Amino acid sequence: MRLAIKEYDARIDSKKRITLRNTSFEYYHVQEMSDGVIILEPRELTVPFQVSSNTLSMMDESIENLKKGKVSAPIDLSEFEE
Repeated sequence: MRLAIKEYDARIDSKKRITLRNTSFEYYHVQEMSDGVIILEPRELTVPFQVSSNTLSMMDESIENLKKGKVSAPIDLSEFEE
């Protein structure tokens, strides 16, 4: 059973936003139910150990360029060797 630690009334502003006061978390997952109930669950910005679809598509494009020979000149990293 969950206990309420804060309770207050809020209104939607002109841009249809609600302000949460003194929250413990920065990001929330929002579920809006058919009966009007809104559930907020604290979330991390990104899921740990998961590669975004944008990153995967960029990697695929890089591999295609590599196979086509469309690459830059080698980079000399010898100054970083011990």
